[in-house]
Amino acid sequence: MTSSTDTLSFEDALRELVSIVEKLEAGQLPLNENITLYERGQKLTTHCNQLLDNAEVQVRTITDNDSTDITNDTDLKLF
Repeated sequence: MTSSTDTLSFEDALRELVSIVEKLEAGQLPLNENITLYERGQKLTTHCNQLLDNAEVQVRTITDNDSTDITNDTDLKLF
């Protein structure tokens, strides 16, 4: 288990988060390990959400730029 989430890709963080959820759902670990895993899961969830938020901003920027390019193109003919 990696101590910092900052350098994890979305896919790696999500994979680790899924693993944590599976361990917690199995209910075979001592309470203190469950708490440690839960805390790590919270950090991973926050990290994944931040990465998704950043991706959404990038997509909106691309989409907005594409819309602006199209509406500013006076030579554009659809038919």
